[in-house]
Amino acid sequence: MANQQPDNTAVRVALWRALHLEVDGLPYVIEDRVGFQLAAPEDGWRQRPDMHPRFTAGFRASIVARARFIEDLVEQAAAGHGAIQYVLLGAGLDTFAQRRADLGRRVEVYEVDQPATQEWKRRRLAELGYDRPDWLHFVPTNFEEGDWRTQLAVAGFDDSKPAVVASTGVSMYLSREANAATLRELAALLAPGSTVAMTFLLPMDLLAEEDREGLVISQRGAAAAGTPFLSFFAPEEMLQLAREAGFSDAGHVSSADHNARYFTGRTDGLRVSTGEDLLVATA
Repeated sequence: MANQQPDNTAVRVALWRALHLEVDGLPYVIEDRVGFQLAAPEDGWRQRPDMHPRFTAGFRASIVARARFIEDLVEQAAAGHGAIQYVLLGAGLDTFAQRRADLGRRVEVYEVDQPATQEWKRRRLAELGYDRPDWLHFVPTNFEEGDWRTQLAVAGFDDSKPAVVASTGVSMYLSREANAATLRELAALLAPGSTVAMTFLLPMDLLAEEDREGLVISQRGAAAAGTPFLSFFAPEEMLQLAREAGFSDAGHVSSADHNARYFTGRTDGLRVSTGEDLLVATA
């Protein structure tokens, strides 16, 4: 377990967020240098094909936009409720707790991930000199065994208090039935006023023509890594799943919405590519 490494997707996300600060212009959508420290990539990482500044621009923009959008949700919820719980399902190399200590006393953070991945992350944070604040809770869980709700409660999560739950870059690896089951579990667990933000991939025919090759390449890479994409959803399909799961309200955030919110007026031309959208559901 001590030698377990985070999966390639988690590392790629951290490096794209770092690349945003190196090759994109101001203003930065999100500033994350901690993820790069955690990943500690080998020399030459910038020359990797999946780090090409031009080819990956749309993906990189999508990654930083979804992170910023969810952090905005958390900040707004904390301001509205006075205190909030923030649950990250499949936390990976997320660095909210290290970067947003200003929200620490109003936000209880619960990072849910595989035990080996969390052990690796805890060790890396300690090596880098990051103390673990008392409002940061690591929740090691085996998703395949479906015990994440039990472990969340053990870690101190209070299902009578409002929460923001984020699940990014996960739904495509699950079947439609598994995604529906996760939404039902969340709807049953969360207190009224809680919010779930979940990313999902669009079917090929809903992508802009120029973005389709990128999806094909991503699909091939995922399959070769043994983690094929299993689910694609049109926005209305995902909204329907959330309503059937029991959420009182469900909305859809598109790439166009992200572009209007975070990329208007930029001089570097950075824009979010089509392909990944967000479900925002309210309990």
